[in-house]
Amino acid sequence: MYNWSTNTKELKKNREAYEIWRLEQKINFGLNGTKLNAKTLKKYWSKLTLDPARKKFLSLIFHVKN
Repeated sequence: MYNWSTNTKELKKNREAYEIWRLEQKINFGLNGTKLNAKTLKKYWSKLTLDPARKKFLSLIFHVKN
């Protein structure tokens, strides 16, 4: 994953914020050959800021309640 607008070194100091940011980046901009971790996705589901249609689609795939 390539990101030039976020200081990931600073963001990594807050583990939860980094995980949420990383999930949102993967979902919104592509996985680049990696897979989503279902356990992590379910853990931070309520805190993710995603497109409503994409969030609904993912909830169907991963059986997550909105």
